[in-house]
Amino acid sequence: MPAFVTFGRILFAVLFIYTGATKLFAMQATADVIAGKLVVPDVVAPYAKQVETATAMTTPQLLAIAIGGLEIIAGLMIALNFGARFFAMLLIVYVAVATFLFYDFWNMAAPENAKMLVDALKNLSIIGALCMIIGYGRITRPAEAAYGDV
Repeated sequence: MPAFVTFGRILFAVLFIYTGATKLFAMQATADVIAGKLVVPDVVAPYAKQVETATAMTTPQLLAIAIGGLEIIAGLMIALNFGARFFAMLLIVYVAVATFLFYDFWNMAAPENAKMLVDALKNLSIIGALCMIIGYGRITRPAEAAYGDV
């Protein structure tokens, strides 16, 4: 069983490593998508301007780098089983926020929202898998009875 868990963890992590790399390689396209969906709150706007001035990059570009980096690092850490619970928690927050912000299927009519709804459900499944990673943990446990075994 542990070999299958390790193999599954590595295969699952490939998703985040790949999507993080594509976000970084197509940073401007990612920044454009972020700019279309996200508005910087007025409370944070002065600080965001200072960071933009210091880095000579826009806030959406900085967010694209941060998100891409988070996905790659978290994917690698989950694959290597090093701090997997912590990075799974971070990814749960990220995936939940991204699902809410980018897959607003509730604002679309029934036939047009099908792809958005399926993508949101995929993200919900990913959150479930991340919860399993948190629940399984790193320690080895003694053999537990299966659900049907009594």
